[in-house]
Amino acid sequence: MKILNASQIRELDACTIEHEPIASIDLMERAAKKCYEWIRRHMKKYKTVHVFCGMGNNGGDGLVIARLLAGAGHQVRAYKVLHAVQASEDFLINEKRLSNVKNLHLEELSEEDPMPAIGPKELVVDAMLGSGLTRPLEGLLAKAVQHINASEAMVIAIDFPTGLFCEDNRQNAERNIIRADYTLSFQVPKLAFMFASNEKFLGSWYLIDIGLHLSAIKSADTKYHYLQASDIRAIYRPRRKFAHKGHFGHAFLMAGSFGKVGAAVLTARAAVRSGTGLLTVQLPQCGYEVIQTAVPEAMCVPDQGMQFISEVADLEGYNAVGVGPGLGTHEQTSRALKLLIQNTTVPMVIDADALNILSENLTWCGFLPKGSIFTPHPGEFDRIAGKTTDDHDRLEKAIELAHRFQVHVVLKGAHTVVVCPEGRCFFNSTGNPGMATGGSGDVLTGMILGWLAQNYSPLNSCLLGVYLHGRAGDLAAASKGYEGLTAGDIIDQIPKAIKTTLRV
Repeated sequence: MKILNASQIRELDACTIEHEPIASIDLMERAAKKCYEWIRRHMKKYKTVHVFCGMGNNGGDGLVIARLLAGAGHQVRAYKVLHAVQASEDFLINEKRLSNVKNLHLEELSEEDPMPAIGPKELVVDAMLGSGLTRPLEGLLAKAVQHINASEAMVIAIDFPTGLFCEDNRQNAERNIIRADYTLSFQVPKLAFMFASNEKFLGSWYLIDIGLHLSAIKSADTKYHYLQASDIRAIYRPRRKFAHKGHFGHAFLMAGSFGKVGAAVLTARAAVRSGTGLLTVQLPQCGYEVIQTAVPEAMCVPDQGMQFISEVADLEGYNAVGVGPGLGTHEQTSRALKLLIQNTTVPMVIDADALNILSENLTWCGFLPKGSIFTPHPGEFDRIAGKTTDDHDRLEKAIELAHRFQVHVVLKGAHTVVVCPEGRCFFNSTGNPGMATGGSGDVLTGMILGWLAQNYSPLNSCLLGVYLHGRAGDLAAASKGYEGLTAGDIIDQIPKAIKTTLRV
């Protein structure tokens, strides 16, 4: 699914109006009715509803919602916030439709008027401004936003929280942005939805399909995408009846050190569960018996070092290489990583301590094999890309890093993003807070390695690994809850995640 900016969304509206064809007032009715239906399903208990309407088309949506809620028996107070000289044509049409509607009172709010009383157990619908804002709010709109935020009422933002910018909010004024509990966004997600710093404004967000023109969406040009199950099914290659393990690749994993052998175990188990035909693990001698017992499906090459990796095994015959989980940063391990990079010709998945070592030796990145993948969490990313100040800055630096070293960067978070060397970005839609636990990243590395060994492209390996990792976490959370979720629980759900997503 594409993530579009405000101007592209306006073009979608115009294209839909022209080619469906449909009058703009009828498109507004359709969109607002979908929001009303969501509110009725989820917020039926709220008898008193306050609808704050700007004077543009977002406000027109609010007027339709107010009319429909009043018709369903809610006590509705709608407010025309007089922040502009002239209202849009569709707003004025819907304003006239409110005359003689029972259970609905419409009043105007100017700069001089006191803000209306809002009870903490009442519902507020924010329909003041949509996604096209480009400068921080001031005046009446800022006053209304601050009043709503102070009310402790349940708040639903229509399409976009008033005051929030569609993409980059670094220069915005946070106190003048609606803090919604829910955001009902039209048709496609916005880039701002992907950043943790905006969660306090968006709450839980939902996409409302309002029937915008599909061919126009398809032709819209963007580097930002929102990863869904349909995308994963499109890249999956079903297994043939006469396939054997040789058809699904041989993965090599260098991982583990004294006290961190568990990371190697988790990564290996995840790689095996993701379908690699064969897996060989190189780890220090202290982990030999552990890996042979915990992952009997894997072959093992014990290092000559007792507690840490100190050498590079023969790399002949492998289709993909993974390195980093639990590796440690011992000096001999660093030298071994350098040799691994120099001697490897197949794509590498580089995680954890391997990234930490690279951050101190960036020149080595110039020797990485084509198609290599970095899988950092934010701390590891800052070490290798430079200190970042916020989510948007981190994304920009990830795009720069991917381009500089011609690697795919999998930047882990609530919406883990896969950044391609040419700048395309794929944000994940699966996963949950229960996955914020030790070892979860090791599992992701193993999953990406497992798909990469099967000769999926580096991008598709990242997309398969990221989406199915989140999906497995969601399945685990459904039975374990968030607090009780472990990395091992995620691994246990990988087969079901694959089966239910890919329909195999």
